[in-house]
Amino acid sequence: IRRIDFQRSIMRTYVLALACLGAVSAFAPNAMLPTAGIGRLGLRSGAVNLKASSVAPAHVTSKSAEIMEQAKKIMPGGVSSPVRAFKSVGGSPIVFDSVKDQYAFDVDGNKYIDYVGTWGPAICGHANEEVNEALIKALAKGTSFGAPSLNENLLAQMVIDAVPSVEMVRFTNSGTEACMGMLRLVRAYTNREKIIKFEGCYHGHADAFLVSAGSGVITLGLPDSPGVPKGAAAGTLTAAYNDLDSVKALLEANKEEGIAAIVLEPVVGNSGFIAPTKEFLQGLRKLCDEHGAVLVFDEVMTGFRIAYGGAQAHFGVTPDVTTMGKVIGGGLPVGAYGGKKEIMEMVAPAGPMYQAGTLSGNPLAMTAGMKTLEILQRPGSYEHLEKITSKLINGILDAGRAEGHEVCGNSISGMFGFFFCKGPVNNFQDAMKSDTAKFAKWHRGMLEEGVYLAPSQFEAGFTGLKHTDADIDATIAAARRVFARI
Repeated sequence: IRRIDFQRSIMRTYVLALACLGAVSAFAPNAMLPTAGIGRLGLRSGAVNLKASSVAPAHVTSKSAEIMEQAKKIMPGGVSSPVRAFKSVGGSPIVFDSVKDQYAFDVDGNKYIDYVGTWGPAICGHANEEVNEALIKALAKGTSFGAPSLNENLLAQMVIDAVPSVEMVRFTNSGTEACMGMLRLVRAYTNREKIIKFEGCYHGHADAFLVSAGSGVITLGLPDSPGVPKGAAAGTLTAAYNDLDSVKALLEANKEEGIAAIVLEPVVGNSGFIAPTKEFLQGLRKLCDEHGAVLVFDEVMTGFRIAYGGAQAHFGVTPDVTTMGKVIGGGLPVGAYGGKKEIMEMVAPAGPMYQAGTLSGNPLAMTAGMKTLEILQRPGSYEHLEKITSKLINGILDAGRAEGHEVCGNSISGMFGFFFCKGPVNNFQDAMKSDTAKFAKWHRGMLEEGVYLAPSQFEAGFTGLKHTDADIDATIAAARRVFARI
């Protein structure tokens, strides 16, 4: 009798559990579709963990693998940008089917909490309803004008009002294009050729910048890129990030012909996440003033992300010229460079420095950018980013150390990163001490747990306004299980 009662009790518990899952499914019809699980049972919400396990959840990606095999036959490496190929983390890339808010869905039906955010632009969430609504209205007017439009004026003014260094702005189609225009501009303005950049900082794939360029170049194990003429890179000098003495030495060695500009990511995102000291940024400002060089902040990644006014507003150091992209296009292709009026008036047709683009100022990109910046201005936006991102990185670091791993990391607002080394990491050379083989195992484990992170140790991660405390808790719990397995 006792055994029958016990069995009945188990059955009642089982039926109750099924009823609860049915209720979840009723409110979220996709809740029981296949997913890269959180623990042994992952719901589509991505934030429920019924039973933690040291065994990796089932993670079926056969359709992704099939598509990638086809892609390799028709596109170099099967991708349109190298880091997407998963070369440094192993395994076959995940092929996305759709994205929404803070989540990504692959072609096999797996769901992931996404911390790549299309490499930064999706700060308001993927397929944001307000942005999409504005785009639909703009789409009815045409996809491209090739002529001036009012929205260019409106977005330009929003950028000028927000970014301390920008008095005039020129729109382009990508961050790389913005940096190409910026490079030509600073050389034209100063009538000097040489620039100083920093090891591990990436400024797009223009020839002059593919010197110690970080990011995808490191991921592929290439110190530089074949096809770059010696002359194109001859005017690019490299210094160590967070090291003013290395900058002073280059300025002194080239004082006769002079340096056109000092160019940097004010927060490095392409050697992993590396924050500057404020003294370093202030020191660069002073050195540029003393030597007649232009100070350039490449804020393609940090602009409107770590603060509404970018890194320059966050740190209180104003450059002469700023490059931007990602967030200001709201998920559509865009770039921009801007700065002091006296410098920007060198750009054609106001001045002699030529730069042009068929789709520059595209009405759809301008519309998406305007709505995105409008959302970011709402009260509490950056407080939310700071809260969830600091919780995320601290939770990951605590979980790693609890399992005996040497890890270090940091975050500012909606941007973060960590390394598999004791740290601290203050520059490119420090970043290269990270255990990339261990990161690769951890990355694969997090995919299996339903968490999508950049497939490279040398890329920053991003949070957005749609990420919730439940997402962060689920991610930390998944990280803890993966740290235990590796």
